[in-house]
Amino acid sequence: MHAPSSTRRWEIDAVRGLMLVLMTLTHLPTRLTMPLGQPFGYVSAAEGFVLLSACMAGLVYGRQALRKGVPAMRRAFWRRAVTIYACQAALLLFLFTVIAFIGLKVDQPAVTMLMSFYLDKPLEALVGGLLLVYEPPLLDILPLYILFMLASPWLMTFALRHGWAPVMAASILLWLLAQFGLSEWLYGHFIDAIPLSVPFSETGAFNMWAWQFLWIMGLWMGASRNDPQAPPFAFPRWSLWVAGAVALVCLVWRHAVGQVPFPQGSGLNPLFDKWLLAPLRLIDLFALTVLAIRFGPALLARLPRLHWLETLGSASLAVFCAHLVVVLLALGLLGADYERPWPQDLALLAACFGTLYAVARITLWLDRPDDDPPPPAARGLSAPR
Repeated sequence: MHAPSSTRRWEIDAVRGLMLVLMTLTHLPTRLTMPLGQPFGYVSAAEGFVLLSACMAGLVYGRQALRKGVPAMRRAFWRRAVTIYACQAALLLFLFTVIAFIGLKVDQPAVTMLMSFYLDKPLEALVGGLLLVYEPPLLDILPLYILFMLASPWLMTFALRHGWAPVMAASILLWLLAQFGLSEWLYGHFIDAIPLSVPFSETGAFNMWAWQFLWIMGLWMGASRNDPQAPPFAFPRWSLWVAGAVALVCLVWRHAVGQVPFPQGSGLNPLFDKWLLAPLRLIDLFALTVLAIRFGPALLARLPRLHWLETLGSASLAVFCAHLVVVLLALGLLGADYERPWPQDLALLAACFGTLYAVARITLWLDRPDDDPPPPAARGLSAPR
């Protein structure tokens, strides 16, 4: 289910690989978790990964719509959504069986707290999880992808015919409503219509109605590159100075103060809220995006290509799922210990990233394009006479 090599952008794959590395370092319980969380300011790897994934989807599937037609694009989106759903279902079953057994066997609070709703109501949790209603911690981002992939063909079809302006306007409106409780309001009406009692707190940390803005912005950025007449993204000089100032302030602020920008209990912290994609967080993300678009190509041209990052990014879905498996096993077997001796942490990190790289290489080998099919006789068919 990977895009053909001719449609891939190695630089996007490399940055997605970097985002996967940062997410793994954030989720894996080691001494590096806190210092490497949000390393570029008050923006996490999740924002960058979602934006880049949407950009790649817009680029690849938009090109498919132009070359093969809208129906082909829709089928490709839906096939990808089914693949991601299968991954989510497999991860849920892994969590509910292997990790639950380990957590209960060793009485591991890091696991039992993570899946407390399942342990209390296993049947409702299983059904709710398969319906993408119940989303345990760490397993709450793939449901976003599934829903976004299902909605994307309709959004892109509309945008291809009527332009992106109305789509972006509706997306901004939904993001704004999300800041004022849209998700809670919709949940209150939705949960009454299904025979499940999943609490709102168990429906995932990521606010879908806020994060859809990031996805749609990425779709537009990627799809717009398929127009040969499209001008390159350009920014006036003053905006680069503003973006640089914002990025620098947030970078210094984050590493001087910590991942929480204001004292605990301050009413200003919600302005940087990750799960709502709050306004100040979005400003920091915009600043970093502007700088990356303007200066990234020149920087990449001067740096050696890190092929191992490209490999991770090219097999992003498999690597993301594998990183969750490794993290859940680490939490179940070792607990949420962030003060282990350095040799143990280094061994854990080496085992983790070795596993992720092996998964990426195997995935790409299995999904490699069959450019040189074997002759008919080799496929068990008679050669034509």
